[in-house]
Amino acid sequence: MKILVLNSGSSSVKFQLIEMAGRAVLARGLVERIGVPCGLLRYEAAGREALERKMDFPDHKAAITRTLDALTDRSIGVIPELSSIGAVGHRMVLGGPTIRKAVRIDEAVVKLVEEYVKLAPLHNPPTLTGFRAASSLLPDVPHVGVFDTAFTAGLPATVHVYPIPYELYENYGIRRFSYHGTSHKYVARRAAEFLGRDPSDFRCVTCHLGNGCSILAVKDGSPVDTSLGFGTVAGLMMGTRSGDVDPDILLYMMEGLKMGVEDVRRVLYRESGLKGVSGVSNDLRDVERAADDGNPRARLAFDMFAHHASRYVASTALSLEGRLDAVVFTAGMGENSSRMRTAICRRLALLGIRLDDARNTVRGKEAVISAEDSSVVVLVVPTNEELMIALETEEVVVAPGAAL
Repeated sequence: MKILVLNSGSSSVKFQLIEMAGRAVLARGLVERIGVPCGLLRYEAAGREALERKMDFPDHKAAITRTLDALTDRSIGVIPELSSIGAVGHRMVLGGPTIRKAVRIDEAVVKLVEEYVKLAPLHNPPTLTGFRAASSLLPDVPHVGVFDTAFTAGLPATVHVYPIPYELYENYGIRRFSYHGTSHKYVARRAAEFLGRDPSDFRCVTCHLGNGCSILAVKDGSPVDTSLGFGTVAGLMMGTRSGDVDPDILLYMMEGLKMGVEDVRRVLYRESGLKGVSGVSNDLRDVERAADDGNPRARLAFDMFAHHASRYVASTALSLEGRLDAVVFTAGMGENSSRMRTAICRRLALLGIRLDDARNTVRGKEAVISAEDSSVVVLVVPTNEELMIALETEEVVVAPGAAL
C-alpha cells in the first residue's frame, strides 16, 4: 500500500509518499507561501535530484493539486495515477482526551477538532483546511487523522489533572495534554527495536529537543509523565518559549508592568528561551558559537537549557517506578548537538548515566552513545513522524471501524 502523508500548516504543506512494503519513501516535498505571491514547490523523488518550482498557490487545494500533479507527472512522478494512493494520513495536533489513537476522519472527528480550535488556534484550523482540500481531490480513499495528543491522552490522572479547582477540569477541560506524541511514540518504539527489546517491557525517557521541546517517560509502551502541559509553552525552556515560570511573574507582568494578554503571550512564546536569555538566537548552534566567543549570556542560556532538560529527565523518570532502561535523544538539538547531550548527561550522573565521548560524536544517526559501564543506555534516534503517521494510518485502514 502507498500512503500519502500530509502535514498542513497555515501557509505550507509538507508531504511524503511512502510505500509501506519496505517503508520506502518514494517522494517527499514541501509547498510554501500558500495564499501569497511567489509560492514554492520543493519536490524530491527517491534517487533523483530535488526540484524547485515557483508558482502561485492561492489556497491549500491548489497546493495539494500541484503536489498530486508532481507525483503523477510522466517525467518526475513516482506513480502512474492517483488510484495508486491507498490512503492519506493527516498530521493533526489537538483532538482532546477522547482521541487516543489514529482515527478515520469523519464528521464527528471534524466537529471535535473544530471544538478545540480555541486551544490550538495556530494548528487545528490549517489541519482541517488541508484535510478538506485533500478529501475533495481524493474522495475515494480513506483519510486518517494522526493526532499529536493521542499518544499522551491516556496519561494518569495524577499527571493530567492540575491542582486547581476540579470544576475547571470538569467543566472546561483544563488539563495536561502534552504534544509531540507522534515523535515520542516513534522514537520509544524504535529505541526498543534497535536494542532488541520488547516495547511492552521497556522503560525509557524520550527527549524531543528541537525549537519546541518536550520530555516524556514511557513505561512499557505507554506514556506516564511529561514536561509539557495544557499548551505548548510549559516544561523546559525552548528556542523561543520560556518553559515553566512562576505564575506570579505573569500576574506581575499584567498588573505591575501593565502588559496585556497578547503582550504576555508574545513574550512567553516568541521572546524567551534560548533567544531571550542569550540575546543571540533561538538556534543552539548560534548560541554555542557565541558562548565560545566569550558571550556570557550565551553561556548562561546553554547551561540553563542543559539544567532544565536534565531536571525533567530525572523527574519524569520517577514515574517509571524503579527502572530506567534508556534515555533517548531526538529532534534537531537532540540528534545533532553532542555538546548539549554531554552537558545534560553529566548532570544525570546520579542515575548512573555515563557517555562515551567517541560514540557521542554521532550526528543524525541511530546510535548508542553511552559508555559500556553506564547503568542506563543512552541513544540517539532520529525522529520520523511521517513514517509513524503512515504506520498508524495503515493500522486504521487495515482494521476498519477504528473511528471515533
